[in-house]
Amino acid sequence: MKIATWNVNGIRARAPQLGEWLERENPDVVCLQELKAEAAQIPEECKLPAYQHYWHCLKGYSGVSLHVREGLFAAASVFSHPAFDHESRIVVAEHEDLVIASTYVPNGGKDYPAKLSFMRALTDWARQLHAGGRRLVLCGDLNIARAEIDVHPKERKPNAIGQRPEERQLFETLLGAPLVDLGRTFDPENPGLFTWWAPWRNLRARNIGWRLDYVLASPGVAEKAVSCVVQAEVGTSDHAPVVMTTA
Repeated sequence: MKIATWNVNGIRARAPQLGEWLERENPDVVCLQELKAEAAQIPEECKLPAYQHYWHCLKGYSGVSLHVREGLFAAASVFSHPAFDHESRIVVAEHEDLVIASTYVPNGGKDYPAKLSFMRALTDWARQLHAGGRRLVLCGDLNIARAEIDVHPKERKPNAIGQRPEERQLFETLLGAPLVDLGRTFDPENPGLFTWWAPWRNLRARNIGWRLDYVLASPGVAEKAVSCVVQAEVGTSDHAPVVMTTA
């Protein structure tokens, strides 16, 4: 199974690229973030008939979606939102004991306490799933660079939102749900493993970025993973897709 996540930073602007990428990669599950569109504004080329879709939209801001290939599972996807969802930031698909989530954690620049509250609620939810015997694949833009290695040295700032100690501690607490950071599992020592680059000063071409986009998985899923890669060359969003494949 191939699961892909991408913060497209405006699906209308990225629609042709998204269509080409989906055709080329042919993922089984697609998680998108930062749609910045209402449901009626989703481009037709993004509504591929091979997938069950759930568009969780908000006008001009935020928004996530989740797409599951028809026939991937025996039964149709059951889509929902956890109680802590706000601003269209998380959508979930359930398949027996497997739960897949497309998630867009608040940046925190406008309301930092809301970001911390969202992370705490996300962690509590993940723990409850584990306690109930469920497996979780949590995908998306978590807006936290997990550790110093996940930020280019030129971008490291002790009090920058996304790098603060309390945010990183919340990230580690989420991993204790338990979840496995598959990006680092397959590329543990790479200091250039980034998924986001500020859109100025040619930072992407120079790979001066942050790692903000993740595929986190319960141990039972993680042990079946064979790769998890950042496709830094794809698209014109300020984020790159992350693609995880299981055996």
